[in-house]
Amino acid sequence: MIVRTIVRLTLATLFGHRRGLLLYILPGVFVGLCVLLAFTVDDKSGLAPAMLQQLGLAVILPLVALIAGTGAIATEIDDGSIVYLLSKPIKRSTIILTKAAVAVGVILVLGVVPIVVSGLILDPGDAQTAAAFGVGALAAGIAYTAIFVALSVMSSSAVTIGLLYSLLWESVLGQYVDGVKVLSVQQWSLAIIQRLTDLPSVTSDVKLPISLILLTAVTTAALCLAITRLRTLILSTAD
Repeated sequence: MIVRTIVRLTLATLFGHRRGLLLYILPGVFVGLCVLLAFTVDDKSGLAPAMLQQLGLAVILPLVALIAGTGAIATEIDDGSIVYLLSKPIKRSTIILTKAAVAVGVILVLGVVPIVVSGLILDPGDAQTAAAFGVGALAAGIAYTAIFVALSVMSSSAVTIGLLYSLLWESVLGQYVDGVKVLSVQQWSLAIIQRLTDLPSVTSDVKLPISLILLTAVTTAALCLAITRLRTLILSTAD
């Protein structure tokens, strides 16, 4: 019952504000663009992996994750409505993990699925590539969710910081700067995709075992940090 209430409140927060429209607009524009390219580009060789990586994985997914991850809790903290949950005898880990799970679910539907669908639109005969990008996108989405949820609990400027991280670190530096690639969620997810496909254009600077360890470590550390910080917020509220 408690978990159901948290889920309901989180969904209402995510889709009850104007920025929640971006959760539909971003994947909609991406899929629409892929449909347009599928009908207008004659030589589609290499088009699907390029679009899925350069735009889907590097831009659309982090932005959808940013909106879902920060929207799951930042809005409630900003307007003070989080006090409703904090005043109940609910474990802080339950609040964070439930909200993170809701955000992951939103990312799955509005981030991962559009990437898979776009891959099939661009190359209907290569379901393996579309599925591989779907798996990689889901792994990245989980890590992004943990990062943005933790950021939301730690800073009142979570959206701004998260936007800079998504567009600058992941979308630009994470693709082209060698030193940054090792610390990029995108590169870790590409290692998974590389293993699941045999495309020479899909490569990662990080080996798969290291990528899996880093994805797990970052996700776990971020969620633990969020839980710890939420407990501090409770003490501050009580004071």
